Amino acid sequence: MRFFKNIITLLSVFSMIFLTGTTMAQAKAKAKPLKIGSILAVTGPASFLGDPELKTLKMYIAEINAKGGINGHKIEFVHYDTKGKAKEAKNFVNRLIKKDKVDIIIGGTTSGNSLAVIDLVQRAKVPFISLAGSIKIVEPVKKWVFKTPHTDKMAAEKIFTDMKKRGIKKVALITGNGGFDKSGRAQCLAMAPKYGIKIVADEQYDNADTDMTTQLTKIRATDAQAILNFGFGKAPAIVAKNIKQLGIKLPVYESHGVASKKFIELAGAAANGIRLPAAALIVADQLPANDPQKKVLLAYKKKFEAKYGPVSTFGGHAYDALFITVDAVKRAGSIDRAKIRDEIEKTHGFVGTGGIFNMSPTDHLGLNLSAFKMIEIQNGNWKLLY
Repeated sequence: MRFFKNIITLLSVFSMIFLTGTTMAQAKAKAKPLKIGSILAVTGPASFLGDPELKTLKMYIAEINAKGGINGHKIEFVHYDTKGKAKEAKNFVNRLIKKDKVDIIIGGTTSGNSLAVIDLVQRAKVPFISLAGSIKIVEPVKKWVFKTPHTDKMAAEKIFTDMKKRGIKKVALITGNGGFDKSGRAQCLAMAPKYGIKIVADEQYDNADTDMTTQLTKIRATDAQAILNFGFGKAPAIVAKNIKQLGIKLPVYESHGVASKKFIELAGAAANGIRLPAAALIVADQLPANDPQKKVLLAYKKKFEAKYGPVSTFGGHAYDALFITVDAVKRAGSIDRAKIRDEIEKTHGFVGTGGIFNMSPTDHLGLNLSAFKMIEIQNGNWKLLY
């Protein structure tokens, strides 16, 4: 009799285990998707930034979903191309929030697009990770807004540090009229005196211009010891070509806004000798073996280039934003917007393509100047200086 009771007990236990496993499997299968929205400039003047960003997001989201998602939550990805226009960015963010009901938004390829939508995401209480450079995106801190690229302030500091090492004290500044350019110009003007540098020329151009020789001729007439062009898109390549055409022999610096092979292609031989601060991604193979980023950088570089061609730091910004989100969702154990936001803010020791991120309630970027590398273009390729 006791034997049969034991058998019945065992069958009951096995039945419970089976039912529990079935219930868990069913719950996992029915888990709501994590809805990620994005606004990127895939076409238009900033396409060489937005295109690798979109490719990166699509590539890794497909991989994550193939592995079952995040804690059982598959990712539902909704993307809109802003063409770099602030009005489009606003319209699409409104659509992502009200119609698509996304849980988080990644994007804002340009500073102008990102700054244009901050009020919208703040009011809707939707986490937003920008892929743009302006320091104004995260300073002062906005509760629902984060970003992954280095700031224009950091770029100015890195450039002026290098100039100081070379004994350069007088600089001609030339910038475009976009949001990134204007913010960068303001940071350069503010930071230069702290490094003992005098801005002896402050020229500007329209990003749609095809010739900047007028501004550069004025610069040639000054006693500048170097030229600093703070911009992105096609315009900096035109500036570089015009400098060469005018026979100006001064050292030339660019911002991280040109950290793409596209710039080198557009500028041609005029790119050689130009220095710029950039994320370590474009010189990953030149890093020492013990660099904590090297493994991550090479893995991303290999995967992206096998599918799409030369890697750029801009696709890397999207990689960082996506996997900061993935880690936050895992820690939160939920796709609740507020819980995701809280965990993004707690990001610590995340090794990304832009550096090692340590965010906090007072720092929604989490990178310091050590995350920037100083690069020089030599023979059409990137060369790590330090």
